[in-house]
Amino acid sequence: MHYDVTLEITYDYASPANYGHHALRLMPATIPGEQKLMAGQIHIVPGPSERHDRTDFFGNAVTDVAYRRSHSELSFKLKARIDRTAVPEELDISPPLHALARELSGVQSLAPRAPVHFLSASPRLPLDPAFAVYAQDHVVPGMSTISAVEAIGKALNADMRFDAEATTVDTPAIEAFERRHGVCQDFSHIMIACLRSIGIPAGYVSGFLRTIPPEGQERLEGADAMHAWVRAWCGIEIGWIEYDPTNALRVGQDHIVVAHGRDYGDAAPVKGVLRTSGSQTTDHKVDVVPL
Repeated sequence: MHYDVTLEITYDYASPANYGHHALRLMPATIPGEQKLMAGQIHIVPGPSERHDRTDFFGNAVTDVAYRRSHSELSFKLKARIDRTAVPEELDISPPLHALARELSGVQSLAPRAPVHFLSASPRLPLDPAFAVYAQDHVVPGMSTISAVEAIGKALNADMRFDAEATTVDTPAIEAFERRHGVCQDFSHIMIACLRSIGIPAGYVSGFLRTIPPEGQERLEGADAMHAWVRAWCGIEIGWIEYDPTNALRVGQDHIVVAHGRDYGDAAPVKGVLRTSGSQTTDHKVDVVPL
């Protein structure tokens, strides 16, 4: 399936900014066998003083931009065409949850996709005993690793309410968990913390979600903005699977991957510093159209 993706993020500053440096993770990824970036460009207004494209540790495409002149507005606009392949769900040959640690010990790698990077607390996601208690309440002895991932994801979807006004990008995961309200970032952070607390390596995925659902299907939560979901390592034979707790489903052809990381901080669409005073407003528009 081919998709055209457009994204525009705009900022308006109450007082002009005279310096800024931003790292953009907006360009969809190419993942062999799953997703191919056919064409893409990022248009920035006003034009930056410097621009540099690179790849970070996790393999994400990053565009660094710097400003050394005054500006009161800033706009990042992405246009991309992606070929997303439907990947059928595999047979569940993942190990029982109690045997996953033994398989983990056999992975002697520090490569970006190695599960060791995704097993413990990360900068924006400290672990809390409450996550372990919740996770343990939804797994049973002998359950396979994939079944445990899906059970926790479905439980969170049932127990939490999607609420675009409940949290901000800086809300701690434990706070959103206690309130049982949040957006896709919160659902994903909470699920990651639950999985890690029972020994399942888990990471954060940012991307896009199909805006127009197939005929007869309901529109998915999170389609109006960039979306987030979870990847979990389910053993040597299976490797990584991806699950969307906001919508209680395995990730498929309607999910377009942009960036992977340990938590939001590694995959944030826009991250940086700015020298200004006063407030700022931002607007975020996304359109994902199947061709």
